[in-house]
Amino acid sequence: MKTNIGLYLALLFGVFSLSTSAIFVRLANAPSAITAFFRLFFAALILLPFLLSSKQNKRQLLSLSKKQWTFGILSGLLLSAHYMLWFESLRHTSVASSTVIVTLQPLFSIAIGYVFLKERFHKLAIGGCVIAIMGCFMIGWGDFQISSQALFGDLLALLAASIISLYFFIGQAVRKELSAVPYSVISYLSSSAFLGCYAIIEGNPFTGYSGATWMAFGGLALISTVFGQFIFNWLLKWIPATVISMSILGETIGTCILAYFILNEAISLQQGIGIATIMSGLVLFFLSPPIHRNQ
Repeated sequence: MKTNIGLYLALLFGVFSLSTSAIFVRLANAPSAITAFFRLFFAALILLPFLLSSKQNKRQLLSLSKKQWTFGILSGLLLSAHYMLWFESLRHTSVASSTVIVTLQPLFSIAIGYVFLKERFHKLAIGGCVIAIMGCFMIGWGDFQISSQALFGDLLALLAASIISLYFFIGQAVRKELSAVPYSVISYLSSSAFLGCYAIIEGNPFTGYSGATWMAFGGLALISTVFGQFIFNWLLKWIPATVISMSILGETIGTCILAYFILNEAISLQQGIGIATIMSGLVLFFLSPPIHRNQ
């Protein structure tokens, strides 16, 4: 799929930055709702100066229609649900298993694109997707635990995958008329509001955490979200949501490598073969003819 090389480099940078998510979540010693809340709240605060210092961004924000506000808040709700489910899954199953399952989102994205947007993929793209997903399972298969707790975590990750696919398709629609910064600030702030309310209901404290946990919150906000997830929001104006979802399969590779260096989780031969398989599938997908949409 042909596009500007700069967009692909930005996509690659975003995927690598997003790969840090599972690591920071494991390092944060806090409830899932609190971790997700500070991730998105801090990310919104980081982007706020870019919103307020830009005349175009402020003009767009002041002229938002009810439909745009609705979609922005809905995307925040979906994003909060995604992070809550995924962060919680990481407390019930391993990093590899959870990350592998949550990166199955291309399957949901392809299904949504096929049914609602009439997107049609070349056989080479479908083959690349299947190969890359097989690589993900090669990485995580040995890490799947046969227990009710692990199964519960895996199901939470699967649900998180379906929800983030919807989030990207809403973003694709909104980004046709709205810049990335105001859209992301609305999404992140509304998402953190939902998460904050949930944390209050659950009785989770917002203070009293260690310095290492606060640093993990900051890493999630700046690296995983602003340098990762926000990049995807920005790219949605030029790259289809399905393609971005497919590229996120590369997150599994980055997470495995980072888990090796930071969490001392070894990379087995099977996982190494899985990494090579994912890369092969991604190459096939991105070298295939572009998406065709039936009218």
